[in-house]
Amino acid sequence: MPQNRIRRLMGGLIAALVLAGCAGLPRGAAVEREILSVAQGETADFAVHPVTRTFLAELANWPRVGEQHLGWIPASRGARAHVIAAGDTLEITIWDSNESSLLSPAGQRVVQISALDVAPDGTVFLPYVGNVVLAGMTVQAAREVLQQDIDRVIPASQVQLAMVEGPTNSVDLVGGVGAPGAYAMPDADFSVLNLIAAGGGVRAGLVNPQVRLIRGGDIFGTSVARLYADPALDTRLVGGDQVLIDEDRRYFLSLGAAGRQSQHPFTQDNPSALDAIAIIGGVESRRGNPGGILILREYPQGALRPDGSGPGQARVVFTLDLTSADGLFSARNFHIAHGDLVLVTESPITSAQTIFGLVGAVFGLANQSANLAN
Repeated sequence: MPQNRIRRLMGGLIAALVLAGCAGLPRGAAVEREILSVAQGETADFAVHPVTRTFLAELANWPRVGEQHLGWIPASRGARAHVIAAGDTLEITIWDSNESSLLSPAGQRVVQISALDVAPDGTVFLPYVGNVVLAGMTVQAAREVLQQDIDRVIPASQVQLAMVEGPTNSVDLVGGVGAPGAYAMPDADFSVLNLIAAGGGVRAGLVNPQVRLIRGGDIFGTSVARLYADPALDTRLVGGDQVLIDEDRRYFLSLGAAGRQSQHPFTQDNPSALDAIAIIGGVESRRGNPGGILILREYPQGALRPDGSGPGQARVVFTLDLTSADGLFSARNFHIAHGDLVLVTESPITSAQTIFGLVGAVFGLANQSANLAN
């Protein structure tokens, strides 16, 4: 085959490659313009918002999505002495110096009344005394009340009182610690961190462990890290509380030209976009576009705000440009939501390099063919 014909054929092949453009080349991620160009059409079903300093002020008023928002109870202080409650068990010891006593057998000076349950109405029953209201009192105050009542039946007696906490004076540590179980409250100042310490501490390996406090049908929540950082959040417990320690179940996804394409758990309460980029291993240096980071998020219909005070469409794409100072600072103040997709788009240069590689290979093939023709 003549050399000129071979070169013309190869030139035609090169032209075909160039005309085909980057779309037909094998790639591991989309180019930013391929995704965002759809948003310019009249039938676009998603909105695009560049993350800038100006936009962050607007975003602060948008509703938060993707997670359950639980309140927390600020710390409060209780009495150091515990109080008697329904369900507690009392043990009463009466020291009687009289020769004949209504309560003690002949020759005995001590009467013990064990396993005396506090009734639901807060009372206990004593022979010859009747029902005595003790609920809501400290052990010392209850002993003084019993002393006065028993003195009317057995003069010059001495009363000793001990208490074993019942369900209403104990709390349950459900899991996430070394030793879960039911724990009696030593006093009314027993706090969440005290309970966690009593249970052997948070179990190793939990990612960003969360505290869930169940009280009277309500659920409150915060993270263990917040409790450690702010003592004002270490609330005191109430009898019957249930405390559960579990790892953070929230996650985000990464795809495209990222260091890692995977599902990533939240390692802190409010990870920023920069935190997410670090977690996924950054932008793939050989093909990723640091100026084309896309964060895809879906809002429920109830969160849409036609007046502009929130998202106007359910599907939103946030764009990050990590090649500018404003983009970097804004990314540090943009918070990732549960279920977000972080997509690192591919640099257009990568496709151009692929084409140039193919061109070089074609010219090499042309030279080999010409040599063979000669």
